[in-house]
Amino acid sequence: MPSTSLRLYVDAQFASPYAMSAFVALHEKELSFELVTIDLASKANHEHGYAASSLTQRVPTLVHDSFALSESSAIAEYLDEVFPGTSLYPKDAMRRARARQVQAWLRSDLMPIRQERSTEVVFYGASAPPLSAAALSAAGRLFSACELLLSDHSPNLFGEWCIADTDLALMLNRLVLNGDTVPQRLADYAAHQWQRPSVQRWVAMNRPPL
Repeated sequence: MPSTSLRLYVDAQFASPYAMSAFVALHEKELSFELVTIDLASKANHEHGYAASSLTQRVPTLVHDSFALSESSAIAEYLDEVFPGTSLYPKDAMRRARARQVQAWLRSDLMPIRQERSTEVVFYGASAPPLSAAALSAAGRLFSACELLLSDHSPNLFGEWCIADTDLALMLNRLVLNGDTVPQRLADYAAHQWQRPSVQRWVAMNRPPL
């Protein structure tokens, strides 16, 4: 049985979509972990202590005993392999591959949306000006992909929830929560995913104390 000595490094602003993904993954696996914040604004992620453990010098980084791993999708896959139980990915090989494809796509494409709709829109209620032509084009591609992925009208991508649902909902909410035009079915999907307890735990990190 693997040790459950786990530490997750996230950004002090709690605005990183990738830190959120790793945070949600740990909660979905029902694993106890220490949460440590890194101030990216002061470039604390480049300081020697953190850089020595984080290969990419970014967040999130997961430390399991003496093993450190960065990149959120790698963290999710590692947790699924090392800690059996609740699955973060579909059990079917083709659906699991598709979930990983969705994650990779969201991290490597749709840059105009990521640039013009930062996660401050999602987590802090910031407003942004109308989308550029490039961002509108990217949004069109996002919507087309979502329509194909959700063609069975399921509330989740592959029947049962997987970590790719959280990542996809966040991308959609960059637009939904700014008031941009999003097909209602996709807005409903994003709203449903946003109510997941593990997601709400992260969202709560951004709320000022009463």
